[in-house]
Amino acid sequence: DRKRRIRKVFLIRRMQLAKHFIQTNVEPEWMVLCLLPVLPPELRPIVYRSGDKVVTSEINELYNRVIRRNNNLAYLLKRSELAPADLVMCQEKLVQEAVDTLLDSGPRGKPTRDGHNKVYKSLSDVIEGKEGRFRETLLGKRVDYSGRSVIVVGPSLSLHQCGLPPEIAIKLF
Repeated sequence: DRKRRIRKVFLIRRMQLAKHFIQTNVEPEWMVLCLLPVLPPELRPIVYRSGDKVVTSEINELYNRVIRRNNNLAYLLKRSELAPADLVMCQEKLVQEAVDTLLDSGPRGKPTRDGHNKVYKSLSDVIEGKEGRFRETLLGKRVDYSGRSVIVVGPSLSLHQCGLPPEIAIKLF
């Protein structure tokens, strides 16, 4: 009876998901990556330190993990008659976990750590936030004829209006 309830809940969730796809015109194929985005080398540098030490970007380590696990899976699939189905499925999960870690800090929100217990920075970590690629380097430029102020309520303004302090207006124009 318990198995039936679990199966029923599973099927109901599947039906709700299918219904949502239909209502929003989302194709399920859009949920699958066929090609993995790779940052250009300038954004994942290799630094040479004194004494023949080489330090690579954390992103390089995550890409390396994806490549190694995918190569292991390809090897298993070539020898599919010898490899048990459970082993192939386990390797597929490892590839998926490596891709999840690369894109967004690991599976189920648990950050992946290296051998020294340091958390790897995923692609989303590199992009988002105040120190992220967009805000720090692309949007962090000075712009002429712009200002910054605190937004407050203006009781004399209607909903479609915006008030500008006279000091800022004089300085800008």
